[in-house]
Amino acid sequence: MHRSRLDEMLSDIEADGYLLDASQDDANQLYLSGFTGPDPFVTLYADGEIHVLVSGLEYGRARNEALADTVERHADYDYEYGGREERNDMYAAFVRDKGVDSVLMPPRGPVGTADALRDRGIDVTVDADDRIQEVRAVKTDEEVSAIRAAQAANEAAMRRAESMLAAADVADESDDAADAGVLLHDGDPLTSERVSTAIETTLLEHGCALDETIVAGGTQAADPHDRGSGPLRANEPIIVDIFPRSKETKYNGDMTRTFCVGEPSDTAREWYDLTERAFEAALDAISPGATGEDVHDAACEVYEAAGEPTFRTDPETETGFIHSTGHGIGLDVHESPGLSSGGEELEPGHVVTVEPGLYDPAVGGIRIEDLIVVTEDGYENLTDYPIEFVVG
Repeated sequence: MHRSRLDEMLSDIEADGYLLDASQDDANQLYLSGFTGPDPFVTLYADGEIHVLVSGLEYGRARNEALADTVERHADYDYEYGGREERNDMYAAFVRDKGVDSVLMPPRGPVGTADALRDRGIDVTVDADDRIQEVRAVKTDEEVSAIRAAQAANEAAMRRAESMLAAADVADESDDAADAGVLLHDGDPLTSERVSTAIETTLLEHGCALDETIVAGGTQAADPHDRGSGPLRANEPIIVDIFPRSKETKYNGDMTRTFCVGEPSDTAREWYDLTERAFEAALDAISPGATGEDVHDAACEVYEAAGEPTFRTDPETETGFIHSTGHGIGLDVHESPGLSSGGEELEPGHVVTVEPGLYDPAVGGIRIEDLIVVTEDGYENLTDYPIEFVVG
């Protein structure tokens, strides 16, 4: 955690403290408390100190794991099991015990908690700027190392997926196992689901996990977030997008490659070369002081010069470059800063994806994505994986 940056970002708030009521699934909560509580708990930042309030069930573990100056349990406020009003009384007592009469809460903080504290005389203001997320956006060296490790696991999973595609046979008209053109692996159709399972198994072997991945071919690849299903086919682009989370550190990786087994169409090959150029242009635009919009513009200009539509030139287009160039990554797989129109200024320590792409159901989809950390004099690519279209 950037404790000094946290102090700086919260030093001028017009409130006595900053309050979170959430579980570890909320990245701000995990970041501020350092505690992996599966159920909602309360964290208060006040006077440069972090205070955590948990149930008796979690108290022992929280004392050992939480990155807090104080850890208390419900019983310290004469509450363990009771109704909603008694719980809210406890929250108010916990806040006042720290000398706090006014708090800032994040935009997605529970309305019930905010209203209950207001009813008990504590002033609650919504932090429209989501300052904790702003602090999280700039990573420490330790955080960058955690993301690098997640990306290394990602690379192993991508190698597994690519090897399955490279080893696949292509069914012909005499093959009873599948329709002509379908990829076969060990004699059976190679489906998106089989490749996804291999990816997820590899990630588990490397201490990471993810709920879903993207292995989408043909027209499915024309939708950037289509997870993909059914048999994969030769001569079509296949997008493989993997975004694992480390089970130990909770930091994420993210990478996309587009593969083709066989001979891609002339248009698909042209699109791949164009996307690789847009990818390189975006990388060249990354430096501290540049904005996320600058980086996005650089990718758009490559596509637009080739006559391809982008949201920048046609906000209603359903084909072409139909998403931003990238996003921040950390405890959330999507966080600040954004590489998009209106994207903010980049700072050393920002970790972002760079992922231009082109999409059209008549062609499929093409996307290339690496993970980048902004440095004092440019950037470092945290991804060590070749960019290659045709495999096998």
